[in-house]
Amino acid sequence: MKKSLWLAGLVVLAAAGGGAWWWKSQDKSGDVQYRSAKIERGNLQASVSASGAVNPVTQVSVGTQVSGQIKELYVDFNSEVKAGQLIAQIDPETFEFRVRQSMADVDAARAAVLTAQANVQASNAAISRAQVEVTEAQRDADRKKDLADKQFIAQSEADRARALVNTTGESLKSAQAQLAVTQAQVKSAQANVAQREAALAQARIDLQRTKITSPVNGIVIKRAIEKGQTVAASLQSPELFVIAQNLSDMQVDASIDEADVSRIRTGQRATFTVDAFPGQTFEGEVRQVRKAAQNVANVVTYVAVVGFTNNAGRLLPGMTANVRVVTDSRENVLKIPNAALRVRIAGVDPANTGASAPTVPAAPASAPQTGRSSFSFFSEAVAQPAGGGGGFAAQRERLISELQLTADQQSKLDAIQTEMRPQFMAMRDMDEAERQGAREKITAEMRSKISAMLTPDQRKKYQEMIANAPPPGAASGGVPRSASPAPGGNRPQAATAAQTPITSSTPNSIAPRADSMPATGQKPSQNSAAGAVGGALPSAPASASMASPTPQGSAPAAAGGGGGGGPLGEFRNRLVSELQLSADQQQKLDALFTETRPKFAAMRGATPEDRPKVRERIMAELRAKINDFLSAEQKTKYAALLSEMGSRASSRGRIYLLDSQGKPVAYNVRLGITDGTFTELMVAPNSPNAEVFKEGASVITGVIGAGSTPAAGARPTGPRMPF
Repeated sequence: MKKSLWLAGLVVLAAAGGGAWWWKSQDKSGDVQYRSAKIERGNLQASVSASGAVNPVTQVSVGTQVSGQIKELYVDFNSEVKAGQLIAQIDPETFEFRVRQSMADVDAARAAVLTAQANVQASNAAISRAQVEVTEAQRDADRKKDLADKQFIAQSEADRARALVNTTGESLKSAQAQLAVTQAQVKSAQANVAQREAALAQARIDLQRTKITSPVNGIVIKRAIEKGQTVAASLQSPELFVIAQNLSDMQVDASIDEADVSRIRTGQRATFTVDAFPGQTFEGEVRQVRKAAQNVANVVTYVAVVGFTNNAGRLLPGMTANVRVVTDSRENVLKIPNAALRVRIAGVDPANTGASAPTVPAAPASAPQTGRSSFSFFSEAVAQPAGGGGGFAAQRERLISELQLTADQQSKLDAIQTEMRPQFMAMRDMDEAERQGAREKITAEMRSKISAMLTPDQRKKYQEMIANAPPPGAASGGVPRSASPAPGGNRPQAATAAQTPITSSTPNSIAPRADSMPATGQKPSQNSAAGAVGGALPSAPASASMASPTPQGSAPAAAGGGGGGGPLGEFRNRLVSELQLSADQQQKLDALFTETRPKFAAMRGATPEDRPKVRERIMAELRAKINDFLSAEQKTKYAALLSEMGSRASSRGRIYLLDSQGKPVAYNVRLGITDGTFTELMVAPNSPNAEVFKEGASVITGVIGAGSTPAAGARPTGPRMPF
């Protein structure tokens, strides 16, 4: 009995110990672990891959226009031929007999001409005889008339003489008509001669066509006939040979998917490989993108012609080529692994902090930059809920960050925003002149309320920030920024017209930036004038809209009254610098921008459905007018510039970085091009994220542990329990 109790106790202790170890191991395995990689800096190339066939630039299919049996072949595959060289012979015997027959027909027709000409001479003789008879009859009739008048003869004799005159006259007319007939017979015989001669010429041409000659200099790459074979030329000429004119200059006809064809442009660099030379890469460039669509099994593709030089003659026609066309490239940019964009961690969303505000692409390299940072709080803000992203939200985060507001002060700041929102909305019904004064009044009231809740030190710093602020519109033409996504990563809803203060003094009031909020119901991407000009212009940072005053170096461009600040002004600067516009062309450009401004202002009265069409029509007209005063060389550069800017569109994404404690922090980011492995991370230099997104920062590329899916076939670990 005691022994049984001891055994039972040992079993219970063993089970308890095993259970404790198992639960401990399970709890340890439940800890979340992360795979991470480093944010790198380097070059990126976006490309489009396709397959195609290697073909000669010019290849000629040689056929025959006559039917017959192949009597002789003078060339074979890979034979080099010259233009006019005899390459095959069709049996000419039948055609030679046709020529002889045609020659005999010509001789017969010529003899008929001689006969007709003799008939003409006979007709002329008959006419001469008839004329003599008419003359004699007339003389006899006159003499008998005189005798009858003197009553020397009877009157009947005179009447018979006069009747004879009429008879001979009709005989003359008959002879003349017969002459016309014989002359017509001569012409008919001559025409028959020409007809027979044409038939003879045709027979001789057919005889000549029995000799097949090369139309160009080149190499025979295909021979479709054999000696003794009969070829029939009926409705379509049979193909006898294919001659490649030049195998040193060849091309790849690549099939580009319809989703990628918009990224392919003439002149882009391309590389390709062929199975015959593994490990070797050949280079070329896009020479043509053919607009003829090819639909195979409901898959639409377009042919892109990639030209290359085949000096060594290694590549042969018909080889399958795997083509890679470089559509865009970036140098020395931040890039993250694509795996980081696929990670989603439940419960970790972007926080409403300056560090987590989404980033957007910086201004183009051609646009002047400045290191000066200033602050213009609420003077250009759009009344939005606190933390809603952009406008109030971005400036709210900067206040919290730079003034180190407490939780109570943050609540008061949110209450001020909520209180001032209706006043901004009331500006919608004001005139342009009244709106400017009302905005300044509301801004002053808001600053006063914010100052009242600050400590002395905070108030002093706040006054310095206000003092260093540029005047409204200096950074972006007075147009507010509000394009930050909501914490969940969703795109923001469009603000109302009252939430977008636009004044008559705003130089860029006609062209809201790509990240500014348009009128009611309009998404930001649908109302970006600058984006419409170039297709897709990079936008300035939303969170730093008040921190990028117009550089003094670009003041003349803005002062021109055309583009103002923002992307449209940057676009103007690029036109001036890259197209090297003359002073007269710059004046015309500024005049076009000034002329277009009222049209954009009138867009506010259009419905949300019609506004994109109106904007596109206005921008198409603007682009056409700009193109009108450019030179031929400038037009080429202008088209390339628009195409380049159209390909630099960005997208949004979310990544997770590890903080100092190894915890994940979510960030909404702007992404540029990708090479399939890495993606460009677009960070503005003056963005709060510039200190977070830097080379060497750890970005999460995978999650291991709780919530992760075990590998297929994996077996549970830990001891098997006895129950």
